[in-house]
Amino acid sequence: MGATVQGPQVGDGSETGWDDEESAAALRTVGKVIKRFRERKGWTQAELGTAIGYSEEQVSAVERGRRAPKPQFLEAADRELDAGGVIAALSKDVEEARYPKKVRDLAKLEAEAVEICAYDNSVVNGLLQTEEYLRAVFASRRPAFSEEDVERLVAARLARQRVLDGKQTIPAFSFVHDEAALRRPVGGRMVLRRQLERLLEAGQKRNVEIQVLPLACEDNAGLDGPFHLLRLKEGTTVGHSDIQLVSRLISDRREIQILELRYGIIRAQALTPRESLAHIEKLLGET
Repeated sequence: MGATVQGPQVGDGSETGWDDEESAAALRTVGKVIKRFRERKGWTQAELGTAIGYSEEQVSAVERGRRAPKPQFLEAADRELDAGGVIAALSKDVEEARYPKKVRDLAKLEAEAVEICAYDNSVVNGLLQTEEYLRAVFASRRPAFSEEDVERLVAARLARQRVLDGKQTIPAFSFVHDEAALRRPVGGRMVLRRQLERLLEAGQKRNVEIQVLPLACEDNAGLDGPFHLLRLKEGTTVGHSDIQLVSRLISDRREIQILELRYGIIRAQALTPRESLAHIEKLLGET
């Protein structure tokens, strides 16, 4: 049956700031490792903080798993505590722990996919967004994200975009955007221009097809909203829908069939990839 992923919203004021136990456990482990090396050297938290340029309060928060240390913190702590690379190597664990659980779950599926199909009608698809565009998207959220939450989400989305440059199995990508998403000046005119340029660049990749569903088209099978289809290596297909407060992974076969049918119709209603790139160039010239 379909799976729905729901949890505390990012920035909901929870005590740790982390939206699942998996992230919290990872950060607690990182903190314990740092504390063990600090105590082995006989330093207090204040002494470690002075040595690496952080306050005693910040060191304490990291050791208790309440704060995700930045790579600079880990590298400095590794050097000053003579940890031999052990602490610095924790950067990858911290990076993953910073991402919301629903983002980690989606990123894992995307990494396993041989084909990713996406329809978007409000903003440009997240895998194709420039950093300044995605920052503007997150900045428009109400109630507003905290600065820390924005940085977590930006880092998570940029990390997801690495799937477009897969080195081993290069998946096929199909993106259909309603023209409204390409006309909305998210972040301002210059941000939109650079975003359109990014789409034109991505559309030149051999494994990426970008299509535009023109506003002039009377028919649109995607009026219910954006969705993704991820075809996995073992042959199964998983859907994903992220609307308002609900992020939903869909595995029910009947629902997948509906989405596959719908996506096929949307692609047929849209301009061809070649026509779409020409249309995006036209929009760029008008922006």
